[in-house]
Amino acid sequence: MNIATEKAVALVEAHQYITRFRGKVVVVKVGGSIQEDRAKMRALMADIAFMSAVGMRPVVVHGGGKSITAAMDKAGLQARFIQGRRYTDARTLEIAERILVHEVNRELVEDLTDAGARAIGLHSLGSCVLFAERMYLQGQGGEKIDLGLVGTVTEVNTILLSALCEDGFIPVIAPVAIARQSGESPADHDKVSKLNVNADTAAGHVAAALKAEKLVVCSDTHGIRTDPKNPNSYASTLTRRDIDAMIASGVIGEGMLPKVEACLVAMAGGVPKTHIIDGRVPHSLLLEIYTDAGVGTQITWD
Repeated sequence: MNIATEKAVALVEAHQYITRFRGKVVVVKVGGSIQEDRAKMRALMADIAFMSAVGMRPVVVHGGGKSITAAMDKAGLQARFIQGRRYTDARTLEIAERILVHEVNRELVEDLTDAGARAIGLHSLGSCVLFAERMYLQGQGGEKIDLGLVGTVTEVNTILLSALCEDGFIPVIAPVAIARQSGESPADHDKVSKLNVNADTAAGHVAAALKAEKLVVCSDTHGIRTDPKNPNSYASTLTRRDIDAMIASGVIGEGMLPKVEACLVAMAGGVPKTHIIDGRVPHSLLLEIYTDAGVGTQITWD
């Protein structure tokens, strides 16, 4: 089979998926070391722009952990993590918000625009779509573990997100949320504070709230290993039952746990299928969505 024929076969294979997912919302979470490689990030944003061009409605949620850690080091602050989540005090939150909004979010919007898409940044210094309450972890003895100014998402402004998607925009969401008591309206921003939200967790809640067709977590891992010590044990497909067993046995540990939990949150909210892929692999996002084989780990109900 020559190169031209191979391309034609790939287009025919992609066509069925393009038709199936036209008009469907797909939430893409971007994080990991891929964010430190501008060329790879621009390529990933170009693929997301392609998804929009063929009729899908992508929504981007991004992290920025390594850039935040670097900025903290520069400021003389040491990053502290508890069960894979960053402890956040007032100074850390200030740095995180600055990096996420003024650097990461802005760059992603520019990359999408350069790729021909219409993109809009949604964040805590403008139009914020995430609302949260303080989050506490549970210790081995059942005690509450304080994470500081860290939140768990309680509400997503789906009206704004849906309107933007319908109008052909790609929303790009930074994971700093408005903290407010239940019953307050989104207009009450001046009465409340802000909370840092784990980007994986935020993506899971956004996907659930939008009833997305898929959540795809793009990071710097090929997927989920069935044996943490074996680099060749990545699973192509796992069920919810498989995931529960792997968490209980400790196979899925702290580094992967927030990503997996985000997938489970999305699925509990009605998302049929979730994916964890390596965003450093060229066109991995398109290969996972538009081909039969895929390139990462997909999580299904059964």
